[in-house]
Amino acid sequence: MSEKIRVTVWNEFRHEKTEEAARAIYPEGIHGAIGAFLSKNSDMEVRLAALDDPGQGLPDEILNSTDVLLWWGHMHHGEVKDELVERIRRRVYVDGMGFIALHSAHHSKPFRALVGATGNLLWGDEQKEIVWNILPSHPIAAGVPQHFTLPEEELYAEPFQIPRPDAHIFEGWYEHGYVFRTGVTFLRGAGKIFYFQPGHETCPSYHNETVQRIITNAVRWAKPADFGYKVDPGAPWVPPIA
Repeated sequence: MSEKIRVTVWNEFRHEKTEEAARAIYPEGIHGAIGAFLSKNSDMEVRLAALDDPGQGLPDEILNSTDVLLWWGHMHHGEVKDELVERIRRRVYVDGMGFIALHSAHHSKPFRALVGATGNLLWGDEQKEIVWNILPSHPIAAGVPQHFTLPEEELYAEPFQIPRPDAHIFEGWYEHGYVFRTGVTFLRGAGKIFYFQPGHETCPSYHNETVQRIITNAVRWAKPADFGYKVDPGAPWVPPIA
């Protein structure tokens, strides 16, 4: 891994082109807004990618040089090619690339392939959300207050059909009484995965400083570990250890 964390922020980048409400909040795209605050960190090298870019934004030269991939998807999950999904899954499981699934990426093909579940949940209108920091010792929660408020965010609610997380860091409470596992992690193969709920396209959550801190912390947490070796899962035989 290079000295800097090589971050790629992937976005469908469709809502911001067709919906004025989304464009008003994210004129440079959701990925542009995320990339802008991540780029302020001297230990990160940030690239932007979108569904309509060549190779669906992740040709080999980009994906294979990505340490942490952030993924925002919503209405066009089905357009993502299965071959790309498998390449992402392999990069996480075998090479240790970090994967951060944002908001509606709970239904994205890569997230489902990585965690092995549907990602189904209940959802509803936009309302106030209070996000509680329930695992303050976790590196992703560093510097995050006991709770913070998002004045407007799309309701996501339990039951959330995911495997048992390795860490349940944030819990969301909505003004209508629903709750949701807002921030959870999974370990898969050599890689780390973080799912984070805020980020509806017509809500300014990615401009919130605490949301930005959490995503920044998550990038640093999810970067590949230096194991000092690489395992080829296709190897047919392993010799005895002397």
